[in-house]
Amino acid sequence: MPSVHDGPSPSLEAVAAYWNRRPCNVRHSTSNLGTREYFDEVEARKYFVEPHIPGFADFARWRGKRVLEIGCGIGTDAVNFARQGADYSAIELSQASLDLAMKRFDVYGLTGSFHLGNAEEADRLLAPSTFDLIYSFGVIHHTPNPRAAIEAARRLIAPDGELRIMLYAANSWKAIMIDAGFDQPEAQSGCPIAFTYTRDQAHGLLDGLFDITQMRQDHIFPYIVEKYIRYEYEPTPWFKAMPAEMFRALEERLGWHLLILAKPC
Repeated sequence: MPSVHDGPSPSLEAVAAYWNRRPCNVRHSTSNLGTREYFDEVEARKYFVEPHIPGFADFARWRGKRVLEIGCGIGTDAVNFARQGADYSAIELSQASLDLAMKRFDVYGLTGSFHLGNAEEADRLLAPSTFDLIYSFGVIHHTPNPRAAIEAARRLIAPDGELRIMLYAANSWKAIMIDAGFDQPEAQSGCPIAFTYTRDQAHGLLDGLFDITQMRQDHIFPYIVEKYIRYEYEPTPWFKAMPAEMFRALEERLGWHLLILAKPC
């Protein structure tokens, strides 16, 4: 499990401080922070750039079901679970992110249960064998001990529940670019921890706790970064010249997002 740091593993406090400085996707809108317009624009941009997320989460499937999101961030997926009628709960390490997620629920008149805490000890805050879905998109690879987070999830999930997680893929275009010094794991520099996983390593992470029922790769970010931060969506020349079906094949083989569905053992 290579990561972006060398030496001793950073603490959970360092991880929390990083995301408190700039919550994930917080700059997806230029509207006034915390307004309905702001949250609408954040959602539109997130799902424009990562269109595979709604299909992976399958929000409507969880109507009337108990959903726990490990690492809700500023709540984009959260509001979609709640809109579709899920009994939604979240645990989030970053107070700044959690505050925005709760504000978002207030803005849209949605209900949910929010807890400040870390993924590795989620079962200390919530009742065991409770949740029909435990969902975590791009979070578990940022904690110092991902296996502990999976163990906590196993204690929290209902016997017939489902785990849906996204981990960063080691065999990916993004990882190649990071290794070559052309990219970094997150939009902001200095990410304390960002583990990546091969498919075998993902099986090892869940071994004895969950049985993987589906695993696939998706998502290559194609845009010129300097234009993207100005809300201009121009692909880099090599991706612009690539036929859509070729780019899709590349995403399926070298996508940054390793999408996993699993059932408790």
